Amino acid sequence: MFRSKIVLLFAAASTLSVTFAASEAAAQAPPPPPLAPLTIQGDTARGAVLAETCKGCHGVPGSHNAYPSYYVPKLGGQNLEYIEIALQGYRRGTRSHPTMQAQAASLTDQDIADLATYFAAWAGEPETGKSDAGALAVEEGKRKATACLQCHGEAGVAAAKQWPNLAGQHLSYLEQALGQYKNGQRVDVLMAQQVAALDDATIAALAAYFSAQPYLHQTPADKAPR
Repeated sequence: MFRSKIVLLFAAASTLSVTFAASEAAAQAPPPPPLAPLTIQGDTARGAVLAETCKGCHGVPGSHNAYPSYYVPKLGGQNLEYIEIALQGYRRGTRSHPTMQAQAASLTDQDIADLATYFAAWAGEPETGKSDAGALAVEEGKRKATACLQCHGEAGVAAAKQWPNLAGQHLSYLEQALGQYKNGQRVDVLMAQQVAALDDATIAALAAYFSAQPYLHQTPADKAPR
């Protein structure tokens, strides 16, 4: 009996040691390489077929993510190259969202290129995002957005197509995205550095500013891309 207990104790200790070592190795592992836009041509017609599932959320104005609660992001007016990078991130698992990871897991590079081409082709009038922020919060966000402008543009329209347009995106989604870059649920070396020192008030102010700038538009399910 005593010997059996000793064996069990050693086995438990060994298991804990292996688990700790694995966790330590994972913590020390270098971040994955940055994702890049794809170099293959997308097919809008094929993307339209693949997008039928996506439109259940992204094609419904005012659609909410259940938990945590935030408005589903607009895709109309978003950069094709950025959509490709985002979908690759969900497929790789470096963007945390169970539904999006499940949707992207089986996508090929061609599928991603087709979807991005389809959604980037949506026409629409520039809109502001859904927001409950007041004018003071928007002005505060404008003052704090200096570091964002080099990539995301003076009024939230990205200078390079691999970066997302922020203007007109919903406030609650922008807050969620910035929070995920800060806590590591979205893995991006550049964004991690940019948001590391941001507190909740600054994140809210930045989201207020960019959501108040008209640009992105809704992609309703009953309209066709141009």
